[in-house]
Amino acid sequence: MDVYETIKNIRAKCNNYVEPDLVATIIDDNGFMGSNNISEITGYGISDEDSYEDRFLKILKSENIFISCGMLAFIPMLNECDIYSVGDETIKITQDEYDENAKEKEVFFGILIEKDTQNHTVGLIDLCNCKVGSCFREIKKSEKGFYKKIAEIIDKMIIS
Repeated sequence: MDVYETIKNIRAKCNNYVEPDLVATIIDDNGFMGSNNISEITGYGISDEDSYEDRFLKILKSENIFISCGMLAFIPMLNECDIYSVGDETIKITQDEYDENAKEKEVFFGILIEKDTQNHTVGLIDLCNCKVGSCFREIKKSEKGFYKKIAEIIDKMIIS
């Protein structure tokens, strides 16, 4: 994965589900959320002239970073999941998939990039990192419809 081109690609397309400058969130080693304002973070060898992408890469050398690829809204009465991303859609999910993934009514989905690597994990984070316990949660790989749809959306955003 080309991390620089991937973050640039996602930021260029994310206006309908998140503010482009808030698309990335620092995630600590325990999964808890840190700052999501990459443009205002100092340290990490960042200079005022650095682009968002350059800042992102400098921070990534020391921190795990989650990139939001869309937002999910789970609808329990219908066992549906509304997906807000580059192309909005609704998918029907099984009761098992709903029970497994709908811990919150609305969450962001995307990829966690491990610090100083190009390794990524598909997962969820809360909409608001101001609540106690806001953290990254991995979505377990599966052949089920929910995971396959999320992975398909993310794969289209990743630049190799």
